[in-house]
Amino acid sequence: MTHVEFIKLNRPERARILCDLAEEFYLAGQRVLVMVQNDNQGVTLDQFMWTWKKGAFVPHVYENGSVECHDEPVVIVAGEENPNGAQVLLMGVQCSLEFIRHFQHVIDFAETFDEASLEESRERFRSYREHGLNPVMRK
Repeated sequence: MTHVEFIKLNRPERARILCDLAEEFYLAGQRVLVMVQNDNQGVTLDQFMWTWKKGAFVPHVYENGSVECHDEPVVIVAGEENPNGAQVLLMGVQCSLEFIRHFQHVIDFAETFDEASLEESRERFRSYREHGLNPVMRK
């Protein structure tokens, strides 16, 4: 069963939170997939993940087709693929319900700093519930 959690974003600081979450799940021994919108976001997050926190190390790769990433604990992708067999999905961008169901743990975001984005988050929350995923707000 897929466990879906929402995290409130009061400011547009998704990159830092994605890095913190990737580190949390990596340290817990889980493989992580971080979904981003496009190549630009993928490259930017890849670079940011090397420097976002002093002393932190999260082995990761951005899947751009030029590297083998089957053994990487954290993979950043810009499309609905799971090249490292991750159990955890961090949604930097919306994903289909079919894709989400392939993961044990999914993190989505409720962007409270923007009314339109907040309403989209509420719609996703309702949709997850309607499709039997029973999302919760992360504390």
